[in-house]
Amino acid sequence: MRRILAVLAAAALLCLAGCSGTAASDRPLVVVTTNILGDVVSKLAGDDVEVLTLMRPGADPHSFEISAAEAARMRSADLLVANGLGLEEGLQQHLDAAAADGVDTVVAGDVVTVLPYTSADAEGADDPHFWTDPAQMIAVVDRLAPVLEGLGGAEVAERSVAYRAQLEKLDADMTAAFAAIPAERRALVTNHHVFGYLADRFDFRLIGAVIPGGTTLAAPSTSDLADLVAAIDEAKVPTIFAESSSPDRLVRALAEEADRHVEVTELFTESLTDASGDAPDYLTMMRVNTERIATGLSP
Repeated sequence: MRRILAVLAAAALLCLAGCSGTAASDRPLVVVTTNILGDVVSKLAGDDVEVLTLMRPGADPHSFEISAAEAARMRSADLLVANGLGLEEGLQQHLDAAAADGVDTVVAGDVVTVLPYTSADAEGADDPHFWTDPAQMIAVVDRLAPVLEGLGGAEVAERSVAYRAQLEKLDADMTAAFAAIPAERRALVTNHHVFGYLADRFDFRLIGAVIPGGTTLAAPSTSDLADLVAAIDEAKVPTIFAESSSPDRLVRALAEEADRHVEVTELFTESLTDASGDAPDYLTMMRVNTERIATGLSP
């Protein structure tokens, strides 16, 4: 009798697992490359759409890798959402494979007003870090909303309107916070060139970055670092910013080389944190960064 009951219990568990798997597979699948876009897509899509975000919290979007199973799901998705503009360097072969299989794809970089890198090392390449300007993210939401509505129903449109309003409020709050910083102190130094869109929108000067070019995969030379130290001293920068997804050892070394005291403050620029961190979603990340930049550069 015990053996019969055990078999019946096992069969019941298998049935439940099978039913659960079937229910999950009935939902349209949207695969998103970066966790910043993954958060935005999830906020718009709701529970009627399965959203698979490939990039883990705290990862570097230039170099993160995915599993074979995730690559297969990319190629069978109902929609693929990518940043584009060369950001997902380690993922390009999988993006190309999904496109070749005819997966419907929204590339955020195709709908924003693209800026070139201001750094000479990047040789005029497109800057992929558009999300540092919330007005650019509004353009992405406007592109995603009708596509996701086709997958998830009319409630997506309602969520999109509400989220768009939150982005507009964020933009207004950032404008006010940065306007309070004296113009001569609106100067940014960070790990690598990630603030071009923020600088363009909110009137900051980009003094330089520790890592040359547009990718964290590059490496600074001795002369690069010497030039940056000189620029920091000349501009009298009070704070330099270390990105959470990149080691800050070189940034702290730069601060020590400067001729005066320079603070080092962490920002969240290319990746969200997990739920327990300071940047669990895009809106929170932007507000935390705004507060830290304003505090670090204000008199």
